[in-house]
Amino acid sequence: MIRVRQIKILVTENSNQKIRERISKKLRISESDISSFQLIKKSLDARKKDCLYYSYEVDVKTPLEQKILKRNHSSDIFLAPKEEYQFPSSGNKKLKNRPVIVGSGPAGLFAAYLLAENGYFPIIIERGEKIEERIQTVKKFWKEGTLNPDSNVQFGEGGAGTFSDGKLNTLVKDSLFRGKKVFETFISCGAPEEILYLQKPHIGTDKLRIVVKNMREKIKEMGGQFFYHTKLTDFIIKDNTLIEIELNHQTKIPCDCLILAIGHSARDTFQMLHDRKLLMEAKPFAVGIRIEHPQKMINESQYGKFHTILPPASYKLTYMTKEKRGVYSFCMCPGGYVVNASSFPGCLCINGMSNHERKSPTANSALVVTIGPKDFGNHPLAGISYQKKLEEKAYQAGKGKIPIQLLKDFQTGTTTKKLGKVLPTFCGDVTLTNLNQILPKEICDSIQEAIPIFGKKIKGYDREDAILAAVESRTSSPVRILRNKNLESNIQGIYPCGEGAGYAGGITTAAIDGIKVAEQIALLYQKYKK
Repeated sequence: MIRVRQIKILVTENSNQKIRERISKKLRISESDISSFQLIKKSLDARKKDCLYYSYEVDVKTPLEQKILKRNHSSDIFLAPKEEYQFPSSGNKKLKNRPVIVGSGPAGLFAAYLLAENGYFPIIIERGEKIEERIQTVKKFWKEGTLNPDSNVQFGEGGAGTFSDGKLNTLVKDSLFRGKKVFETFISCGAPEEILYLQKPHIGTDKLRIVVKNMREKIKEMGGQFFYHTKLTDFIIKDNTLIEIELNHQTKIPCDCLILAIGHSARDTFQMLHDRKLLMEAKPFAVGIRIEHPQKMINESQYGKFHTILPPASYKLTYMTKEKRGVYSFCMCPGGYVVNASSFPGCLCINGMSNHERKSPTANSALVVTIGPKDFGNHPLAGISYQKKLEEKAYQAGKGKIPIQLLKDFQTGTTTKKLGKVLPTFCGDVTLTNLNQILPKEICDSIQEAIPIFGKKIKGYDREDAILAAVESRTSSPVRILRNKNLESNIQGIYPCGEGAGYAGGITTAAIDGIKVAEQIALLYQKYKK
């Protein structure tokens, strides 16, 4: 196979036939000499609004492979590399007990999948419900306001990403093709094949739920075992080595290999781990609001005259304030919804969500401001306390409903009385209020300084009737659980993993970290023998 880069097709003439024609021209061969081709990457170049095109990278099968490679002098044409993930060979240490994974978000699920696939028979414990039950619980919460603290948008099978856009893009350099393994696994469990080659792949919350269910069933077929409504409440160590864990404050089971994929919102678990002297530290994260605009407006700004023939547009915005605080868009959801993502009584936080087709008339994104220990202190759990205070204020301001405000009123500190032309798309009840009474002054000032700048980058971004909602506080974990080069904590046998432990920032990176931890366990231990 020959790898060919920079195959450019105008968006108005995009088709497989046009791709074949461009391959033929670039390789200087007849179309009949192209046996087949496979898409490797597809990206949209929208820098020139009067000339938008797709750029493809493809692998081409042709009987003229050697001839083409001999005469070629272009960096865009070369022998297609072998890109295949390999799980490591097993170690020599005997595994006395089946490895236990705490949490079934992307990190936990992929650690479980790789271990099950390779003969380690993992046990997965999840404080929340399986995905089918969790969906109904979350819908009831959005409709009636009845919160289940252990099964909600944050907790339950699939993790927080299950109620999101299902974005899979990542900046992680991946020479061992763990990311490709993640995507191939998703596809085998029901995700669309396009995630393998799109520049900004996403699954959508509707399809991601199917994928999570199918992953669970495959893990079970390979020897994994799931326990729901099951929380890690304590662990027992001897000579600084894990020997036992406690579940739901009552059941104790022997354990010598524990993967902590607890997610970024497990505050009670973080407290227990800190009390048990697991080393951790506070880490920077970001907080702010969500902003809603008409999706049509975003499309027109990003795509110009081509906006009617292209998929819903996304954006990415960054700004450094005069006070040297970063302000940036985060988890942008084209054609999406703002959702009540609360997980603790008396606290309210929000997130963004889109289905695969992204058909909502509204675009939303978090606009968040960087914060760190200088804002909340150096205690390992200080960031959690900061989050909680903001979420309590949001809950009180909205009396349990999502607090929202028009941009013009946010800029003047006035309580909103009436919405404008932007259509609100929320999962969960909303109430008009003044977000300046929820967020710290430095956060409000930073966002207010940034939005006019963003309005110069995206036409209409600073429109007066844009809808703001609060509080976006769960952008990433406020804690990092320390681990060594073998991904093990200061207590032997405990492996912090994923976004909650502070080593990932999204579905793909969390899944990759789950794979990394599974590899380390395999390198140390023999396969488990029942």
